[in-house]
Amino acid sequence: MVRHTAAMSHFIHPTAIVSSGVSLGKDVSIGPYCVVEDGAVLGDGVILKSHVVIDGLVSVGEGTTIFPFVSLGPPQDLKYKGEKSELVIGKGNVIREYTTMNTGTQTGAMKTVVGDNCLFMMSTHVAHDCVVGDNVIMANNATLGGHVEVGDHVLIGGLAAVHQFVRIGPYAVIGGMSGVESDVIPYGRVKGERAHLAGLNLVGLERKGFDKDQVRMLQRAFNELFGEEGTLEQRIDMVANDFSSIDAVMQIVAFARGKTRFPLCAPSKKSA
Repeated sequence: MVRHTAAMSHFIHPTAIVSSGVSLGKDVSIGPYCVVEDGAVLGDGVILKSHVVIDGLVSVGEGTTIFPFVSLGPPQDLKYKGEKSELVIGKGNVIREYTTMNTGTQTGAMKTVVGDNCLFMMSTHVAHDCVVGDNVIMANNATLGGHVEVGDHVLIGGLAAVHQFVRIGPYAVIGGMSGVESDVIPYGRVKGERAHLAGLNLVGLERKGFDKDQVRMLQRAFNELFGEEGTLEQRIDMVANDFSSIDAVMQIVAFARGKTRFPLCAPSKKSA
């Protein structure tokens, strides 16, 4: 028989294992052969289709749907010693088959964070201490190393891999099969086996409602930022001065000035 909890309208399949220390919101559905361990928090309307494993301090926001064979739990890090770190997943996400997401570590913020309304296609991976924004799409087999930061509205293509500690700015797009080893500016378009900056995400900008004047200003700022005059720091200052009234450009400037251990992903000499 299927288990229901009348007060909260839960659905828990009889083959599922749900520990007593799990917190369940309203209208949660837990399908066949799922395992949900102590410390997990499932928000209102969360759906676990089947064969989902949630192990540790994992919080899943309301309206999120998780498909079979997803694993949410401890990090794949040799330095991890069982510390009570967290994975916090926002609202309205879709997490498809075989996706893995890990909790944080002591070397990071002790927390991995995923925003709202994201789509994680089959076999994607979000490693420990990552921070993923809202409305992000990761296509099949895309991978984030530890401590990666991904801004809102980013699209990461299939089989792409992002090196640990790399930052990806909002509205950027990462081409399929790209290896990303340096920071990607907001609105940037990256591609290549060892990824280079191939321009702006013009298609994404159009889809998000940026008008032609905004795109034109962004293109001018991009050309100035990655030109040949002066040092990068000098060009950043030039762009900040020339486009101080353009919010989208100043977002790029703030990103470029942000603290990081990697350089900015830049155009290759062939595409320059």
